[in-house]
Amino acid sequence: MSTSQPVEAAAFWDARYDHQSQMWSGRPNAVLVDEVADLPPGTALDLGCGEGADAVWLARRGWRVTAVDVSRRAIDRGVLLAEAEGVAERIDWQEHDLAATFPAGEFDLVSAQFLQSPIDFPRDRILHTAAAAVAPGGTLLIVGHASPPPGSDSGSGPGHQHPAHAFPDPADTAQAIGLDDERTWVLTTCEVRPRSVTAPDGETAHLSDSIIKASRRPGPFLAETP
Repeated sequence: MSTSQPVEAAAFWDARYDHQSQMWSGRPNAVLVDEVADLPPGTALDLGCGEGADAVWLARRGWRVTAVDVSRRAIDRGVLLAEAEGVAERIDWQEHDLAATFPAGEFDLVSAQFLQSPIDFPRDRILHTAAAAVAPGGTLLIVGHASPPPGSDSGSGPGHQHPAHAFPDPADTAQAIGLDDERTWVLTTCEVRPRSVTAPDGETAHLSDSIIKASRRPGPFLAETP
């Protein structure tokens, strides 16, 4: 269990979780379900696992999951959910500030679902490291907000606000983390996809998600012999 994260990030997210008994819906992210349901189970890395809904869904489908979050509060809730669902032995919960430490190993699936933050966060650098953790033949799935989520602002202040640069174009992200290297990656999805959700005020909101899905080629690239 890693405990070397800077206090700022852990304290920020712990406070967010302390503010409400359940922050997220408790359901796995829809894009994860759509894109991963047909993959054969193996080892999975869930980055920014929150309260554990994605990790538990994967574990119930036979995956062995390393679930990572900066918040101890979130992880504790995930542990309880996994125990209630009978999959506790299939999930390794790890506490990391990904800006400082990263789980060891390679994984058949690396999933980063809405790995974005209102506070300073080196997202491209972390996603570059995430891509390197995909095993040969494995899958990288990155889903993010392409526009501010309901109840947030796009400013640069504290709290629920997000800086404008927090919603990058998926093509820019894919290039920044090296997925344009066709010797190593097959980039199957790189798009902005709309969806509808219920906002905190009960109204229907229309959002756009940035979706990147790529497969690492199964073997090393070998240059042709001259």
